[in-house]
Amino acid sequence: MNYIDLIGYFGSFLTSITFIPQVYKTWQTKSAGDLSLTMLFIVLTSTVVWLIYAVALVLWPVIIANSIIGLLSLMLIYFKLTFKK
Repeated sequence: MNYIDLIGYFGSFLTSITFIPQVYKTWQTKSAGDLSLTMLFIVLTSTVVWLIYAVALVLWPVIIANSIIGLLSLMLIYFKLTFKK
């Protein structure tokens, strides 16, 4: 593994954690009223497209990051549809 790989994995890590504070806050408050469902579906769609690209080229940092972001996006969509506050 070279330094470019390390940069890729570090970028993957940073990208992956971007939604964690929002997921945690939404889960804690049981309120998703301020979240845009449209934005969440756009993020999920772009994540799926990136995953297809990354799997085709076997780009592990991109696969890892987008898998995590996809999961967190699905959680936020679930919260948005479940929490009625």
